[in-house]
Amino acid sequence: MRRFSPARAALVAVLALLVAPFAHAIAPTRMPTPQLEARYERLIHGFRCMQCQDESLANSPVSLAADMRRKIRQMLLAGDTDQQIRHFFVSRYGYFILFKPPFVWKTAWLWLAPGVLLVIGVVSAAWVIRRRSALAATDDSEVDESFDEGLASRGKHT
Repeated sequence: MRRFSPARAALVAVLALLVAPFAHAIAPTRMPTPQLEARYERLIHGFRCMQCQDESLANSPVSLAADMRRKIRQMLLAGDTDQQIRHFFVSRYGYFILFKPPFVWKTAWLWLAPGVLLVIGVVSAAWVIRRRSALAATDDSEVDESFDEGLASRGKHT
């Protein structure tokens, strides 16, 4: 009978940690042809998981994503085009399901908001800078010399 060995237990733990990422495969099934496999991979990476919302279907381990991957696989095997599959999911979940939504009226704010916010930020910064420079130009108060001397003396000691 073998005795417990700490070295053997450490080796088993290290091997388990090395193999664990591969044991958690998301979509281990393969499509019948390389072309279908490429389409399947492209589609599952293009759809957002509706439960995780920040992961693609390809990277999501939740059951909803598994169901959606299974549906995509069934539709591909049934002969549906990529456009038909996208339309199927968009009709059920909206454009949010696509990582790259098309530029249509419903998604215009997604595409335009970053530019509008950038313009608002630049205009606001320019307005604040202009007002502050105008205040500095009209400032006729006398400089407190003791304050300046205090700052100068602190700089010498540090």
